[in-house]
Amino acid sequence: MRNWITRAETSADIGAVRDINLAAFPTSEEADLVDALREDPSWIEGLSFVSTDDDGRPVGFALLTRCHIGDVPALCLAPCAVRPEWQRTGAGSAAVRAALAAARDMGEHHVVVLGHPAYYPRFGFSRASAHGIGLTIDVPDEALMALALDAGHPLPGGTVRYAAPFGI
Repeated sequence: MRNWITRAETSADIGAVRDINLAAFPTSEEADLVDALREDPSWIEGLSFVSTDDDGRPVGFALLTRCHIGDVPALCLAPCAVRPEWQRTGAGSAAVRAALAAARDMGEHHVVVLGHPAYYPRFGFSRASAHGIGLTIDVPDEALMALALDAGHPLPGGTVRYAAPFGI
C-alpha cells in the first residue's frame, strides 16, 4: 500500500478537484455540488481534502460540510472521488482519513455518509438507523451510515438535514 500525501485543498486545487469529480462520476452532478457547497454557509474551511500523486497533483478528494442530525451540528462526508486511473490504490481512503482526522482536531463530533455500505465501515461508520438516524427521502437502510468521532459524544438520533445544495 502506497503512503499517500494528503492535505487540505487550497484555492489552487479548485480546478483539479472539479476534474477529479468529473472523471470519477458519470455526470457533472458531484462536481457541480462541490462548486455549490463552496458558496454555501455549510462550507468549513480546512475540511476539503486531497490526496496527491508523486508530483503533488491531486488525484483523490474527500469533503466534509456542515449538516445537522436533528438540531445537533454534524458533518456530511460527500462527495468522495478518485481519478479512475488511481482508484483502488488507497487515494480515496487516505483523503477520507485525513478529513476525518481534521474534523476531530477541530472539535467536531459526528459524521454521516450516504454511500457504499461495503466501503465506509473501514473508517468506523455503522448503519445510521441503529442510532435512530434517518433521512426525509427513501434510501437503502444500509447506505446511510454515521460515525461518532469521539466516545465522549455518542451519536444523537434524529433526521439528517443536509446543506441546501444537496437538495435533500
